[in-house]
Amino acid sequence: MLRLYFFISLMCLVKSDTDETCPSFTRLSFHSAVVGTGLNVKLMLYTRRNWTCAQVINSTVLGNLNVTKKTTFIVHGFRPTGSAPVWMEDLVQGLLYVEDMNVVVVDWNRGATTVIYNHASSKTKKVAIVLKGFIDQMLVQGASLDDIYMIGVSLGAHIAGFVGKMYNGQLGRITALGYKEPLGNIDFYPNGGLDQPGCPKTILGGLRYFKCDHQRSVYLYLSSLRENCSITAYPCDSYRDYRNGKCVNCGIPQKESCPLLGYYADNWKEYLKQKDPPMTKAFFDTAKEEPYCIYHYFVDIITWNKNIRRGSITIKLSDRAGNITESRINHEPAVFQKYHQVSLLARFNQDLDKVATISLVFSTGSVIGPKYKLRILRMKLRSLAHPERPQLCRYDLVLMENIETVFQPIPCPKLLM
Repeated sequence: MLRLYFFISLMCLVKSDTDETCPSFTRLSFHSAVVGTGLNVKLMLYTRRNWTCAQVINSTVLGNLNVTKKTTFIVHGFRPTGSAPVWMEDLVQGLLYVEDMNVVVVDWNRGATTVIYNHASSKTKKVAIVLKGFIDQMLVQGASLDDIYMIGVSLGAHIAGFVGKMYNGQLGRITALGYKEPLGNIDFYPNGGLDQPGCPKTILGGLRYFKCDHQRSVYLYLSSLRENCSITAYPCDSYRDYRNGKCVNCGIPQKESCPLLGYYADNWKEYLKQKDPPMTKAFFDTAKEEPYCIYHYFVDIITWNKNIRRGSITIKLSDRAGNITESRINHEPAVFQKYHQVSLLARFNQDLDKVATISLVFSTGSVIGPKYKLRILRMKLRSLAHPERPQLCRYDLVLMENIETVFQPIPCPKLLM
Protein backbone atom coordinates (compact mmCIF):
# COMPACT_ATOMS: atom_id res chain seq x y z
CA MET A 1 0.00 0.00 0.00
CA LEU A 2 1.24 3.51 -0.77
CA ARG A 3 2.16 5.04 2.55
CA LEU A 4 2.23 8.80 2.22
CA TYR A 5 1.64 11.39 4.92
CA PHE A 6 1.13 14.91 3.62
CA PHE A 7 1.15 18.09 5.64
CA ILE A 8 -0.60 20.91 4.09
CA SER A 9 -0.43 24.14 2.50
CA LEU A 10 2.60 26.17 3.47
CA MET A 11 6.56 26.39 4.00
CA CYS A 12 10.29 27.09 2.81
CA LEU A 13 14.16 27.99 4.31
CA VAL A 14 18.87 26.18 7.14
CA LYS A 15 21.34 27.54 9.30
CA SER A 16 24.34 25.26 8.94
CA ASP A 17 27.30 24.66 11.19
CA THR A 18 29.52 27.67 11.56
CA ASP A 19 32.47 25.43 12.38
CA GLU A 20 34.58 25.41 9.22
CA THR A 21 35.94 21.94 10.02
CA CYS A 22 32.45 20.50 9.49
CA PRO A 23 30.69 20.20 6.13
CA SER A 24 27.95 22.77 5.82
CA PHE A 25 24.93 23.43 3.66
CA THR A 26 25.82 25.09 0.35
CA ARG A 27 25.39 28.85 0.55
CA LEU A 28 24.98 30.79 -2.66
CA SER A 29 24.26 34.41 -3.51
CA PHE A 30 21.46 36.14 -5.35
CA HIS A 31 23.95 36.54 -8.20
CA SER A 32 24.03 32.74 -8.50
CA ALA A 33 20.24 32.73 -8.62
CA VAL A 34 20.28 35.19 -11.53
CA VAL A 35 22.94 33.46 -13.64
CA GLY A 36 21.79 29.94 -12.65
CA THR A 37 23.66 26.96 -11.24
CA GLY A 38 24.30 23.42 -12.36
CA LEU A 39 22.86 20.58 -10.30
CA ASN A 40 25.04 19.05 -7.62
CA VAL A 41 23.57 16.88 -4.85
CA LYS A 42 25.41 16.65 -1.53
CA LEU A 43 24.25 14.23 1.18
CA MET A 44 25.12 15.11 4.78
CA LEU A 45 24.64 12.53 7.54
CA TYR A 46 23.82 13.36 11.16
CA THR A 47 23.48 10.75 13.91
CA ARG A 48 23.60 10.76 17.69
CA ARG A 49 27.33 10.18 17.27
CA ASN A 50 27.61 13.42 15.33
CA TRP A 51 24.71 15.66 16.30
CA THR A 52 26.14 18.93 15.03
CA CYS A 53 28.97 18.04 12.66
CA ALA A 54 27.79 16.44 9.43
CA GLN A 55 29.51 13.67 7.54
CA VAL A 56 29.39 13.82 3.74
CA ILE A 57 28.27 10.48 2.32
CA ASN A 58 27.37 9.02 -1.08
CA SER A 59 26.33 5.75 -2.70
CA THR A 60 29.84 4.34 -2.39
CA VAL A 61 30.67 5.70 1.09
CA LEU A 62 27.88 5.29 3.66
CA GLY A 63 30.05 6.53 6.52
CA ASN A 64 28.48 6.17 9.97
CA LEU A 65 25.04 5.36 8.56
CA ASN A 66 23.59 2.36 10.41
CA VAL A 67 21.34 0.48 7.96
CA THR A 68 19.54 -1.31 10.80
CA LYS A 69 18.03 1.99 12.03
CA LYS A 70 15.45 4.34 10.55
CA THR A 71 16.89 6.76 7.99
CA THR A 72 15.14 10.10 7.53
CA PHE A 73 15.92 12.21 4.46
CA ILE A 74 15.24 15.96 4.65
CA VAL A 75 14.78 17.48 1.20
CA HIS A 76 14.53 21.27 0.84
CA GLY A 77 12.84 23.10 -1.99
CA PHE A 78 13.12 26.14 -4.25
CA ARG A 79 15.86 28.59 -3.16
CA PRO A 80 15.32 31.87 -5.10
CA THR A 81 18.07 33.73 -3.20
CA GLY A 82 20.60 30.93 -2.67
CA SER A 83 20.40 31.17 1.12
CA ALA A 84 20.31 28.17 3.43
CA PRO A 85 16.95 27.15 5.02
CA VAL A 86 16.75 28.68 8.49
CA TRP A 87 14.80 25.73 9.91
CA MET A 88 17.15 22.92 8.87
CA GLU A 89 19.32 22.74 11.98
CA ASP A 90 16.32 22.69 14.32
CA LEU A 91 14.70 19.93 12.27
CA VAL A 92 17.83 17.77 12.31
CA GLN A 93 18.29 18.21 16.05
CA GLY A 94 14.61 17.62 16.79
CA LEU A 95 14.51 14.34 14.88
CA LEU A 96 17.63 13.04 16.59
CA TYR A 97 16.20 14.04 19.97
CA VAL A 98 13.01 11.99 19.58
CA GLU A 99 14.60 8.89 18.05
CA ASP A 100 18.02 7.31 17.51
CA MET A 101 18.12 7.39 13.72
CA ASN A 102 20.13 8.43 10.69
CA VAL A 103 19.23 11.91 9.43
CA VAL A 104 20.39 12.71 5.90
CA VAL A 105 20.17 16.32 4.70
CA VAL A 106 19.77 16.38 0.91
CA ASP A 107 21.56 19.56 -0.17
CA TRP A 108 20.68 20.30 -3.78
CA ASN A 109 21.04 24.07 -3.46
CA ARG A 110 23.16 23.97 -6.61
CA GLY A 111 20.13 23.36 -8.74
CA ALA A 112 17.43 24.83 -6.51
CA THR A 113 19.01 28.30 -6.57
CA THR A 114 17.45 30.23 -9.42
CA VAL A 115 14.96 33.05 -9.85
CA ILE A 116 13.08 30.93 -12.40
CA TYR A 117 10.95 28.35 -10.60
CA ASN A 118 10.64 26.07 -13.65
CA HIS A 119 14.42 25.77 -13.86
CA ALA A 120 14.49 24.39 -10.31
CA SER A 121 11.47 22.13 -10.79
CA SER A 122 12.99 20.62 -13.94
CA LYS A 123 15.83 19.21 -11.82
CA THR A 124 13.71 17.45 -9.21
CA LYS A 125 13.57 14.10 -11.00
CA LYS A 126 17.36 14.15 -11.37
CA VAL A 127 17.68 14.63 -7.61
CA ALA A 128 15.28 11.72 -7.09
CA ILE A 129 17.44 9.51 -9.29
CA VAL A 130 20.50 10.36 -7.17
CA LEU A 131 18.57 9.46 -4.01
CA LYS A 132 17.38 6.18 -5.49
CA GLY A 133 20.96 5.24 -6.26
CA PHE A 134 21.91 5.94 -2.65
CA ILE A 135 18.94 4.03 -1.21
CA ASP A 136 19.68 1.09 -3.52
CA GLN A 137 23.12 0.86 -1.99
CA MET A 138 21.58 1.00 1.50
CA LEU A 139 19.35 -1.93 0.54
CA VAL A 140 22.38 -3.91 -0.64
CA GLN A 141 23.92 -3.32 2.78
CA GLY A 142 20.83 -4.69 4.52
CA ALA A 143 18.51 -1.69 4.95
CA SER A 144 14.70 -2.06 4.68
CA LEU A 145 12.37 0.20 2.70
CA ASP A 146 10.08 0.20 5.74
CA ASP A 147 12.76 2.16 7.59
CA ILE A 148 13.07 4.88 4.93
CA TYR A 149 11.30 8.14 5.83
CA MET A 150 11.37 11.23 3.61
CA ILE A 151 10.45 14.76 4.67
CA GLY A 152 10.10 16.99 1.63
CA VAL A 153 9.52 20.73 1.69
CA SER A 154 7.99 22.47 -1.34
CA LEU A 155 9.85 21.11 -4.40
CA GLY A 156 11.50 18.73 -1.96
CA ALA A 157 8.07 17.13 -1.51
CA HIS A 158 7.95 16.51 -5.26
CA ILE A 159 11.37 14.87 -5.06
CA ALA A 160 10.19 12.64 -2.21
CA GLY A 161 7.15 11.68 -4.25
CA PHE A 162 9.29 10.74 -7.25
CA VAL A 163 11.47 8.53 -5.05
CA GLY A 164 8.37 6.90 -3.58
CA LYS A 165 7.04 6.18 -7.06
CA MET A 166 10.38 4.61 -8.08
CA TYR A 167 9.86 2.11 -5.26
CA ASN A 168 6.19 1.51 -6.11
CA GLY A 169 4.95 3.15 -2.95
CA GLN A 170 6.93 0.87 -0.64
CA LEU A 171 8.84 3.54 1.29
CA GLY A 172 8.04 3.53 4.99
CA ARG A 173 6.68 7.09 5.02
CA ILE A 174 6.67 10.41 3.20
CA THR A 175 5.79 13.75 4.76
CA ALA A 176 5.19 16.56 2.28
CA LEU A 177 5.12 20.20 3.49
CA GLY A 178 3.79 22.59 0.97
CA TYR A 179 0.78 21.42 -1.09
CA LYS A 180 -2.94 22.20 -0.89
CA GLU A 181 -4.76 19.38 -2.65
CA PRO A 182 -5.30 16.07 -0.79
CA LEU A 183 -2.72 13.50 -1.89
CA GLY A 184 -1.77 11.40 1.10
CA ASN A 185 -3.24 9.01 3.60
CA ILE A 186 -3.61 11.94 6.00
CA ASP A 187 -3.72 15.53 4.76
CA PHE A 188 -3.52 18.11 7.53
CA TYR A 189 -5.07 21.57 7.07
CA PRO A 190 -4.00 24.09 9.74
CA ASN A 191 -6.51 26.93 10.11
CA GLY A 192 -8.21 25.66 6.97
CA GLY A 193 -4.94 25.48 5.01
CA LEU A 194 -4.81 29.09 3.79
CA ASP A 195 -4.04 32.23 5.81
CA GLN A 196 -2.15 31.48 9.00
CA PRO A 197 -2.54 33.48 12.23
CA GLY A 198 0.40 35.76 12.92
CA CYS A 199 1.34 36.10 9.23
CA PRO A 200 1.03 39.45 7.39
CA LYS A 201 -2.29 39.91 5.61
CA THR A 202 -1.07 42.51 3.11
CA ILE A 203 2.01 43.20 1.02
CA LEU A 204 2.96 45.85 3.58
CA GLY A 205 4.35 42.94 5.57
CA GLY A 206 7.28 42.80 3.14
CA LEU A 207 9.00 39.50 2.34
CA ARG A 208 7.14 37.73 5.16
CA TYR A 209 3.89 38.29 3.28
CA PHE A 210 5.11 36.00 0.50
CA LYS A 211 6.66 33.22 2.58
CA CYS A 212 5.15 33.21 6.09
CA ASP A 213 1.99 31.17 5.37
CA HIS A 214 3.87 28.71 3.19
CA GLN A 215 6.71 28.31 5.68
CA ARG A 216 4.43 27.74 8.64
CA SER A 217 4.05 24.04 7.80
CA VAL A 218 7.69 23.45 8.67
CA TYR A 219 7.37 25.17 12.02
CA LEU A 220 4.19 23.29 12.83
CA TYR A 221 6.03 20.05 12.12
CA LEU A 222 8.90 21.22 14.35
CA SER A 223 6.44 21.81 17.18
CA SER A 224 5.53 18.12 17.11
CA LEU A 225 9.12 17.25 18.03
CA ARG A 226 8.93 19.25 21.26
CA GLU A 227 7.68 17.88 24.54
CA ASN A 228 5.43 20.81 25.40
CA CYS A 229 3.13 20.72 22.38
CA SER A 230 1.09 17.92 20.83
CA ILE A 231 -1.22 19.34 18.18
CA THR A 232 -4.38 17.29 17.78
CA ALA A 233 -6.16 17.26 14.42
CA TYR A 234 -9.73 16.20 13.70
CA PRO A 235 -10.75 14.12 10.66
CA CYS A 236 -13.48 16.03 8.87
CA ASP A 237 -14.95 16.70 5.45
CA SER A 238 -14.49 20.46 5.71
CA TYR A 239 -12.99 23.20 7.84
CA ARG A 240 -16.47 24.63 8.38
CA ASP A 241 -17.76 21.39 9.86
CA TYR A 242 -14.71 21.18 12.11
CA ARG A 243 -15.23 24.74 13.38
CA ASN A 244 -18.87 23.97 14.06
CA GLY A 245 -17.88 21.06 16.30
CA LYS A 246 -19.22 18.30 14.04
CA CYS A 247 -16.00 16.28 13.77
CA VAL A 248 -14.54 15.71 17.22
CA ASN A 249 -15.87 12.24 18.04
CA CYS A 250 -12.36 10.82 17.85
CA GLY A 251 -11.52 12.74 21.01
CA ILE A 252 -14.12 11.17 23.28
CA PRO A 253 -13.78 7.96 25.33
CA GLN A 254 -14.57 4.62 23.69
CA LYS A 255 -13.66 6.08 20.28
CA GLU A 256 -10.46 5.93 18.27
CA SER A 257 -7.77 8.46 19.18
CA CYS A 258 -7.40 11.61 17.12
CA PRO A 259 -4.41 11.90 14.76
CA LEU A 260 -1.51 14.06 15.91
CA LEU A 261 0.13 16.54 13.60
CA GLY A 262 3.73 15.99 12.58
CA TYR A 263 6.17 13.30 13.55
CA TYR A 264 3.67 11.15 15.48
CA ALA A 265 0.99 11.16 12.78
CA ASP A 266 2.22 7.66 11.95
CA ASN A 267 0.56 6.39 15.12
CA TRP A 268 -2.81 6.72 13.39
CA LYS A 269 -2.06 4.35 10.53
CA GLU A 270 -3.91 1.42 12.13
CA TYR A 271 -7.16 3.38 11.87
CA LEU A 272 -6.41 4.26 8.26
CA LYS A 273 -6.29 0.58 7.38
CA GLN A 274 -9.99 0.40 8.25
CA LYS A 275 -10.87 3.08 5.69
CA ASP A 276 -11.52 2.51 2.00
CA PRO A 277 -9.76 4.29 0.45
CA PRO A 278 -7.25 4.82 3.29
CA MET A 279 -7.32 8.63 3.06
CA THR A 280 -8.37 11.28 5.56
CA LYS A 281 -8.47 15.06 5.68
CA ALA A 282 -7.84 16.45 9.17
CA PHE A 283 -8.40 20.02 10.34
CA PHE A 284 -7.17 21.98 13.33
CA ASP A 285 -6.51 25.53 14.50
CA THR A 286 -3.30 26.98 15.86
CA ALA A 287 -2.13 29.94 17.87
CA LYS A 288 -0.21 32.68 16.09
CA GLU A 289 3.06 32.03 17.92
CA GLU A 290 5.18 29.02 18.85
CA PRO A 291 4.50 26.39 20.01
CA TYR A 292 1.15 26.98 18.22
CA CYS A 293 -0.90 24.61 20.38
CA ILE A 294 -4.65 25.14 20.73
CA TYR A 295 -6.73 23.34 23.39
CA HIS A 296 -10.29 22.35 22.54
CA TYR A 297 -13.30 22.39 24.84
CA PHE A 298 -16.99 21.90 24.28
CA VAL A 299 -19.34 24.47 25.80
CA ASP A 300 -22.79 22.87 26.03
CA ILE A 301 -25.62 25.36 26.59
CA ILE A 302 -29.32 24.68 27.18
CA THR A 303 -31.51 27.80 27.16
CA TRP A 304 -35.08 28.51 28.17
CA ASN A 305 -35.86 31.68 26.24
CA LYS A 306 -39.37 31.67 24.82
CA ASN A 307 -38.10 33.04 21.49
CA ILE A 308 -35.15 31.85 19.43
CA ARG A 309 -31.90 33.73 20.05
CA ARG A 310 -29.06 33.93 17.53
CA GLY A 311 -25.60 35.10 18.50
CA SER A 312 -22.08 34.30 19.57
CA ILE A 313 -20.50 33.42 22.88
CA THR A 314 -17.19 34.58 24.32
CA ILE A 315 -15.92 32.40 27.16
CA LYS A 316 -13.03 33.18 29.49
CA LEU A 317 -11.39 30.75 31.90
CA SER A 318 -9.15 31.57 34.85
CA ASP A 319 -7.42 29.59 37.58
CA ARG A 320 -6.43 30.47 41.12
CA ALA A 321 -2.91 31.40 39.99
CA GLY A 322 -4.30 34.22 37.88
CA ASN A 323 -3.84 32.60 34.47
CA ILE A 324 -6.54 33.64 32.02
CA THR A 325 -7.42 32.28 28.58
CA GLU A 326 -10.24 33.36 26.27
CA SER A 327 -12.13 31.97 23.29
CA ARG A 328 -14.50 33.86 21.01
CA ILE A 329 -16.86 31.36 19.46
CA ASN A 330 -17.98 33.47 16.54
CA HIS A 331 -17.32 31.33 13.47
CA GLU A 332 -21.05 31.17 12.79
CA PRO A 333 -23.90 32.56 14.90
CA ALA A 334 -25.33 29.89 17.17
CA VAL A 335 -29.08 29.29 17.27
CA PHE A 336 -30.43 28.93 20.81
CA GLN A 337 -33.88 27.31 21.10
CA LYS A 338 -35.84 26.59 24.26
CA TYR A 339 -34.71 23.36 25.96
CA HIS A 340 -32.38 22.43 23.07
CA GLN A 341 -28.68 21.85 23.77
CA VAL A 342 -26.19 23.78 21.65
CA SER A 343 -22.61 22.42 21.70
CA LEU A 344 -20.03 25.06 20.83
CA LEU A 345 -16.38 24.22 20.09
CA ALA A 346 -14.13 26.59 22.02
CA ARG A 347 -10.40 26.95 21.31
CA PHE A 348 -7.99 28.25 23.96
CA ASN A 349 -4.30 29.16 23.77
CA GLN A 350 -3.71 27.83 27.30
CA ASP A 351 -4.82 24.63 28.97
CA LEU A 352 -5.77 25.36 32.58
CA ASP A 353 -5.65 22.25 34.73
CA LYS A 354 -8.10 23.55 37.35
CA VAL A 355 -10.61 26.19 36.30
CA ALA A 356 -11.60 28.47 39.17
CA THR A 357 -13.91 30.91 37.41
CA ILE A 358 -15.69 31.15 34.07
CA SER A 359 -17.09 34.23 32.37
CA LEU A 360 -19.55 34.36 29.49
CA VAL A 361 -20.56 37.15 27.12
CA PHE A 362 -23.48 36.83 24.72
CA SER A 363 -23.66 39.04 21.64
CA THR A 364 -25.99 39.26 18.65
CA GLY A 365 -23.51 41.45 16.78
CA SER A 366 -26.06 44.22 16.41
CA VAL A 367 -24.68 47.75 16.80
CA ILE A 368 -28.07 49.40 17.12
CA GLY A 369 -31.36 48.07 18.31
CA PRO A 370 -32.57 46.38 21.49
CA LYS A 371 -30.29 44.40 23.77
CA TYR A 372 -31.31 40.82 24.39
CA LYS A 373 -31.05 38.37 27.25
CA LEU A 374 -29.92 34.77 26.98
CA ARG A 375 -31.49 32.66 29.72
CA ILE A 376 -29.30 29.63 30.37
CA LEU A 377 -30.80 26.61 32.06
CA ARG A 378 -27.48 24.78 32.14
CA MET A 379 -23.94 25.39 30.91
CA LYS A 380 -21.39 22.58 30.80
CA LEU A 381 -17.65 22.80 30.02
CA ARG A 382 -15.78 19.68 28.94
CA SER A 383 -12.19 19.24 27.77
CA LEU A 384 -11.49 17.31 24.57
CA ALA A 385 -7.74 17.18 25.20
CA HIS A 386 -8.31 15.67 28.68
CA PRO A 387 -11.69 13.90 28.71
CA GLU A 388 -10.82 12.35 32.08
CA ARG A 389 -11.04 15.74 33.79
CA PRO A 390 -14.22 16.58 35.73
CA GLN A 391 -16.80 18.39 33.63
CA LEU A 392 -17.88 21.75 35.01
CA CYS A 393 -21.45 23.04 35.17
CA ARG A 394 -23.49 26.09 36.11
CA TYR A 395 -27.26 26.45 36.28
CA ASP A 396 -29.83 29.26 35.96
CA LEU A 397 -27.81 32.06 34.41
CA VAL A 398 -29.14 35.14 32.67
CA LEU A 399 -26.70 36.78 30.25
CA MET A 400 -27.37 40.43 29.40
CA GLU A 401 -26.13 41.12 25.88
CA ASN A 402 -22.54 42.39 25.74
CA ILE A 403 -22.24 42.23 29.55
CA GLU A 404 -19.67 39.87 31.07
CA THR A 405 -21.08 37.44 33.61
CA VAL A 406 -18.52 35.83 35.93
CA PHE A 407 -19.23 32.78 38.07
CA GLN A 408 -17.64 29.81 39.81
CA PRO A 409 -18.50 26.48 38.19
CA ILE A 410 -19.28 23.28 40.06
CA PRO A 411 -18.59 19.67 39.07
CA CYS A 412 -21.39 18.29 36.92
CA PRO A 413 -23.46 15.45 38.41
CA LYS A 414 -22.22 12.16 36.98
CA LEU A 415 -25.61 11.45 35.47
CA LEU A 416 -25.12 14.44 33.16
CA MET A 417 -21.65 13.47 32.04
